[in-house]
Amino acid sequence: MNESSIKRVVIVGGGTAGWMTAALLSKAMGPQLQIHLVESDEIGIVGVGEATIPQIRHVNQFLDIDEDEMLRATQGTFKLGIQFNDWRRVGDSYLHAFSDIGMPLGLLAFQHYWLRDVHGRTSAAGAGSAEAASRQREDAPDLWAYSLNAQACRANRFARMEKVGSSPLTGIRHAYHLDAGLYGQFLRRRCDPRIVQRTEGKVVDVALRAEDGFIESIRLESGETIAGDLFIDCSGFRGLLIEGALHSGYENWQQWLPCDRAMAVPSTRVEPMRPYTQASARPAGWQWRIPLQHRSGNGHVYCSEYMSDDEAASLLLANLEGEPIAEPRLFPFTTGMRRQFWNKNCVALGLSSGFLEPLESTSIHLIQSGISRLLALFPDCHFDPALRLEYNRQTRFEYEHIRNFLILHYRASERRDTPFWQHCARIEMPQDLERKLALFRSSGQIFRDGEELFTEVGWLQVMLGQGIEPLRHHPLAESISSDQLDEFLANVRTLIGRAVDTMPEHTRFVAEHCKANAPG
Repeated sequence: MNESSIKRVVIVGGGTAGWMTAALLSKAMGPQLQIHLVESDEIGIVGVGEATIPQIRHVNQFLDIDEDEMLRATQGTFKLGIQFNDWRRVGDSYLHAFSDIGMPLGLLAFQHYWLRDVHGRTSAAGAGSAEAASRQREDAPDLWAYSLNAQACRANRFARMEKVGSSPLTGIRHAYHLDAGLYGQFLRRRCDPRIVQRTEGKVVDVALRAEDGFIESIRLESGETIAGDLFIDCSGFRGLLIEGALHSGYENWQQWLPCDRAMAVPSTRVEPMRPYTQASARPAGWQWRIPLQHRSGNGHVYCSEYMSDDEAASLLLANLEGEPIAEPRLFPFTTGMRRQFWNKNCVALGLSSGFLEPLESTSIHLIQSGISRLLALFPDCHFDPALRLEYNRQTRFEYEHIRNFLILHYRASERRDTPFWQHCARIEMPQDLERKLALFRSSGQIFRDGEELFTEVGWLQVMLGQGIEPLRHHPLAESISSDQLDEFLANVRTLIGRAVDTMPEHTRFVAEHCKANAPG
């Protein structure tokens, strides 16, 4: 280690963000770092990020975490996707499932063969025409008949399955539902105490260096001063360091995502314990339902311009499946992001970096990706501005592309039954989103933008689920005969059906592999 190496990292704030940062940094950097985490038991954590996406499994692998051990410790269950109810119209439902859909044939993505089936087996001359698209086959199986995760969700089943037998079909791709508070505690126990020191206390002052405005130290209510080379702000919405001390600025995105309140409440567990999250549209927002082993997590995200807090709480409580086991908690928020995620010698992670409503369960992932990006661009004490600029560029790209994916859910809705949904119909889409939708409508084509989080399969499911129908399929889908197309599609459905039949019920799988002790 040379003299300019970062030696002291100070993390302000605990919870999932703070302890995931401490665990990953200490594992990656080892004893060359001394990490000091400051948190206060008197300051509550938001703790509503209880649903995850499959990328969280990379954290487990890197930290050598046994999946079943983690799920027992966090009262966790498995997640295969998100069910969206009443988003296109009241009564409609679709899944954003994590698995692949079908499999490619030759050079062409699967959806084009499925679209050819839906469009009614046109001749090559009429392939993909608007006229062909108007002749929809009412009896054609829907897209989710070709998704292993979706079919497992419909049957409330789960199994770990990398491949479907000896076929080319990929298997189950899963994430987790977990108690966010317990997850933070679990990660805390994974930290090497020789590297990570925890201090209980509240930060009351931040000292900046006179010559460059960098953070020099923090002072606690007890009077203790903690100095560092690199500071990580995991202080939540307050942004104690990134905003309170460094005034990094905040970009408000409510013109695209108008909800500004969340109400959360736990309820008693009910059966079946579904292997998916539910997101149900409501008159002025939407409600989540997350099944854990010891309870269900519930929340109502809404726009205060169209619904009062009392109305939101009443609606949430009226739509619980079990009995409430606490009073609803209110979380005001402003959707958006910091203008600088990394400013001087401070990096913001978690809620201090920005907030995107948990419609697609991205909260914990944004912590994970932020830490990964920091490790890739880890500075020395010179803090080369090029590293900071690249970190901020990549993080902005990720936030903006997740934002666009969330906007799609609201903007593509056909609902006009309340003032809120009428407002959503008037949202002006970002150009990148408008371009992606126009391409899909005209040709059924989807292209992933660089390293954006959501894949072509994710975009496909949400666009079709929201009623965006392509006029055409790719002409190459006409290269096989109708009989060959029938055989190909039928074989995929058969393989998926057989695979699902071998899976146990989700509740049974959890009980046999990762059953948690009852809360004390």
